[in-house]
Amino acid sequence: MSSQSRNDDRAAAVPSEPESAPDVARSAFDRGVLWCARGAAWLIFIAMAISVFEVVMRYGFNSPTSWVHESTVMLVAIAFALGGPAALASNRHIRVRVLYDSVGPRFKLWLDRFNDLVTFGFCLVMSYAAYTMFWDASHNPLGEWSLERSGTAWNPPFPALVKGMIMVALMVMCVQAFIHLIQSLRGKPAPAPSDEGAV
Repeated sequence: MSSQSRNDDRAAAVPSEPESAPDVARSAFDRGVLWCARGAAWLIFIAMAISVFEVVMRYGFNSPTSWVHESTVMLVAIAFALGGPAALASNRHIRVRVLYDSVGPRFKLWLDRFNDLVTFGFCLVMSYAAYTMFWDASHNPLGEWSLERSGTAWNPPFPALVKGMIMVALMVMCVQAFIHLIQSLRGKPAPAPSDEGAV
């Protein structure tokens, strides 16, 4: 057996390093959104931790809190709002791909352009709606700054905060969709979508 064939056998026996996952982000802006989303994901952990605290205080010490329920709802609502930009950045939004998978690359590019245009238009309209919703939640009828509150005994301004985060998330999605539209108009195809969440 030659030394070359022995070296080839050794190389085949050594397990190769796992390949890194392909970069599904379509732009540097998307990569920034994904970086921020990893931090925002901790909001779910915080919501879980304070819920456990509430259970212990309520049933272990007969001393229920007045702030855990509203805080949990607020944290989870913000995490869900920020999930939209994260899904758009990682190309993991739910989609029906029956037509998309059955056509060639040229037609796929036109479908990408159409999809990016519709997404941008939708996010633009929704951003305006979210802005008006946040304005109403952050200003009184006289136009003075006055945050909408929950109306409970604790009465935090969480409704206004959540509406503000929904507005921010939609504005971020507007920027993402606009960048995606420019890329598709320049002939850059969308990255291959993940099988997760596809139909």
